[in-house]
Parts: sequence; C-alpha cells; structure tokens
Amino acid sequence: MPGIQDAPDSARVLDQAHFRFVLGHYPSGVAAITGRNAEGAPVGMVATSFTSVSLDPPLVAFLPMRTSSTWAALGETGAFCINVLAADQEAVSRQLAVKGGDKFGGIGWRTEATGSPVLDGAVAWIDCTVGAVHEAGDHFIVVGRVEDLDVQKPSSPLLSFQGGYGTVASPALAASGVPELPEVVEHFRLVDALRPRMSAASRELGVEVVATALLDDEVVALATSGHPEPGRLPTRVGQRMPYRPPLGAAFAAWSDSERWVARLPPEQRPHARGLARRVRERGWSATLGGPGSLDLERALYRLPVNAPSSEELHAVGGLLDPLSEAYEPHTFTAKDRIPLRTVAVPVLGPVGAIRLVLTAYGLPALSTYDDLVRYRDTLLEVARTVQQGA
Repeated sequence: MPGIQDAPDSARVLDQAHFRFVLGHYPSGVAAITGRNAEGAPVGMVATSFTSVSLDPPLVAFLPMRTSSTWAALGETGAFCINVLAADQEAVSRQLAVKGGDKFGGIGWRTEATGSPVLDGAVAWIDCTVGAVHEAGDHFIVVGRVEDLDVQKPSSPLLSFQGGYGTVASPALAASGVPELPEVVEHFRLVDALRPRMSAASRELGVEVVATALLDDEVVALATSGHPEPGRLPTRVGQRMPYRPPLGAAFAAWSDSERWVARLPPEQRPHARGLARRVRERGWSATLGGPGSLDLERALYRLPVNAPSSEELHAVGGLLDPLSEAYEPHTFTAKDRIPLRTVAVPVLGPVGAIRLVLTAYGLPALSTYDDLVRYRDTLLEVARTVQQGA
C-alpha cells in the first residue's frame, strides 16, 4: 500500500562492502592533507572527506580514521594544510596514500603561515590550525581554523568516484539565480544544442569556450567548456558580469547600443558607440589584455553567483576602463604578437537578433594573428551551425 515501507535490512546496512559501494556513487574531491611531525619532517595523507564548515569564523573539516598514524602526527603539531589536488595529480594522490616510505619524494612543495607543505600544482590550498576534534565512529572529525588560503592553479580537480579516480567534465547548465522567464528557457534550449560543439571547439583550440546571455542588466555565463590557460581563473557557470562598457560589446553591437552607452558619462559615450559599431561591421569582437586584466578577472570570479551586492558590483565597476582599447585589425601586422584576452562571436536568431555570445577565453599571454583567425573562425562555425538548425 502507498505510504507503507518495507522494514530496513539491517544486514545490508552493516555490510561494509555494500556501504562503500552505495556511497561510492557520490563523487567527492580528493585532497592531500599535509603537515609536519614533531621532528619537523613533512607528513601527508589523502582524504575524500574534506568539507567547508563555516564562513564566520572560517572553518573547514576532514575526517581521518582513528587508526591513522599521519593524523596522530598532525594532531601533535596542531596544524595542517588542505591541498585540493588537480585532475593531473592522480600519481601524487597514490603516492601520499601509500603507508611508509618517502611520501614526498619527487613532489615539489613550499610552506605558508603554519609551516605545513603546500604542494606544487594543487588547485587550491587552505592552511589551518586544529580547532577541535570530535569522535565519530571509526573516524575523527577534525575541524580546522583557516589561517590563510588561495587558488594556486585554476583547473579541474581530481575526483574519487566508484572506487577510482575521475575529473569534472564540462559543467552542467546552472539555472541557479536566473529568472525562469520564457526567453531564458529559450536560452537554455539553445545552450543544450551548443554544448557538444562548444566541447569540440574548446578541445580543438585548447582554451575555455563560454556561452553568455544578456539578462536584464547583466551578462550571465550559462555554460562553459574546456579550461583557460594555466594561471587564469576559469569561468563559473552562472557567473554574472555588469553590462557596462567595455564588457558586453558584442551584445551592444547587435542590440540597442544606447542602453549600453547610457551607463557612461557623456564624454565617454562616443568611444563606446564607435566600439559597438566596429564590432557589428566586423561580425566579431576581441579584447586585449592589460595591466588590470587579471585584477578584473579576479573581481568577476569572486562575485557571488546569486544576487551580488551593490558594493560587490561597484568594486567590479571600479576596475572597468570604458576607454580601454579593443583589438583593431588595422593596428597590428601579421607578424605581431597580440596580447589577446578574449575573442567573441554572436549567435543570432532567424531575424538577426542576438541570442547568445560565444567567447574563447583564457588565451595564451601572447597570440599571433593566425591564432586569432583560428579562434574566430572556429567560433563562427559553431555559431553558424547552431543558427542553421534553429
């Protein structure tokens, strides 16, 4: 009968192999927990139980086995570092997971505030002191007070899944915080059609490809594929950017550019109008990197996906230079090395209205004109293929 459940199978619950099998269907990140023993030598272990605990105060936790000799050593010194391992660090994970021997042989590392090892090549590190230890069955729950942290290598993390290793595929579409309006649903439908071609393009170009939409007064990343150049922050699905010059030039070029330009003081508007007009005439846009590019990327990356505050948006706006120079073909020769930041093309509807923008992002620090043509033509082909099938 509906509402009546079978009695729980206690034997199945107590079967450790079955317990591991079921929980193994939930993927978890792989972290290297590093520190020093009482003699000052580096010690390390691997954990898939790392989690964030609190923002105020900043706390994290991991769950070592009660029998872990590495945790016993870390517990004596009262400090540890969480190293979020990258997708290409499976060998590092295996080496640190083995009992005995020189776990750090051939692994580069440095130290930060607590003196715990920060591993070379890790995605991020969180340096901690031990805040509390709680007993939990055959494990401890170790709560760490975060002393310092940073992203070291923006890239895909290493995952543990079904008893093996894996990594993140192309991020799924994220509608979190995006209004469920008819036009937004249409954007999602179009992104679904784009996704396989975006993945192929990002593999071919070796850069990140991002699909964005203009929603109200923000440019929102609806899907990404691939990874940017090492050292560049990846685009988060759902990431928002203010629709203000020079951001969003491709949207302004194929829509009401005056809405975009109106956000500037009168004396700066002619420059922005000219930029939108030239992008429309060319059929694509490109931006150049400069001294403030990385600062802007970091500020955009830190914006909350859901409802950023006016203060956070103002901080991003303060880093925008409406008079910054976009890429203009006549200012470069075929032999020049170009500090490209992005290359973007529109995805147009049946009557020529812009629907999405495809952007190649995270490009090498210096590109050739042939590189630019390759990025541009690959993205234009993706856009044309989708437009023809729309």
